[in-house]
Amino acid sequence: MSLFRRSSRSVLPGFGLTLGFTLLYLSLIVLIPISAAFIRTSGMTWSGFVEAVTAPRVMASYKISFGASFAAAFINAVFGLVVAWVLTRYTFPGKKVVDALVDLPFALPTAVAGIALTAIYSKNGWVGQWFEPHGIKIAYAEPGVFIALVFIGLPFVVRTLQPIIEDLEPELEEASATLGATRWQTLRKVIFPQLVPPLITGFALAFARALGEYGSVVFISGNMPMRTEITPLLIVTKLEQYDYAGATAIASVLLVASFVLLLIINLLQKWSRRYNNV
Repeated sequence: MSLFRRSSRSVLPGFGLTLGFTLLYLSLIVLIPISAAFIRTSGMTWSGFVEAVTAPRVMASYKISFGASFAAAFINAVFGLVVAWVLTRYTFPGKKVVDALVDLPFALPTAVAGIALTAIYSKNGWVGQWFEPHGIKIAYAEPGVFIALVFIGLPFVVRTLQPIIEDLEPELEEASATLGATRWQTLRKVIFPQLVPPLITGFALAFARALGEYGSVVFISGNMPMRTEITPLLIVTKLEQYDYAGATAIASVLLVASFVLLLIINLLQKWSRRYNNV
């Protein structure tokens, strides 16, 4: 009996040690910094907190940050699915180059990305000069913020979907075609249900990344209060003005909103998996 117990023990660290290390690491890296924002905010009165987080300038920054982040994540979910499908299912000249370009926003410093996008989409840029005569302003306007967030969020969707698409069994598609299903029916009833959970995950990652983006947006947005000022920039502005309570109050709202949205997305993922298994 003792020999059996000895042979069943793992040579790797046990659950207690790994769990303790996990909790310690998460506490140092995630929980303590997050709790510091809430502790700092707790020193404010309720009326002061409400006034700080609902000021007109703050509400305008919420609108541009959440609105542009959601729109950019949605666009990335649609076109990221197309890009991931093409890179996984087709072979064409320059495929490896295109696949490497997808990771460019990961490797490129955000400040460099912001400067490059501003140079391209300004009124004298390669692209912006064609829109300027028609009265369409991209850089230093809302479209510039949207484009920057799309740029930095695309890899999250593509890299989340690629492994799932690679694991899809072609036999299922062939069986669907053999049974008389059209291409659209195969895509809608066989392929897409399996891609919904990773697609939601990619959307959530792209949205969360866009919501906290600062470096690339700060160059192309123009940082005009009530128009193109994003919430992370407003937080930095308040810190520069030594308004630490106001900065942490806005950060707390942004943090809670992000948690709620990610919770909703996780619930949608759980529902989609359960629906696909029925």
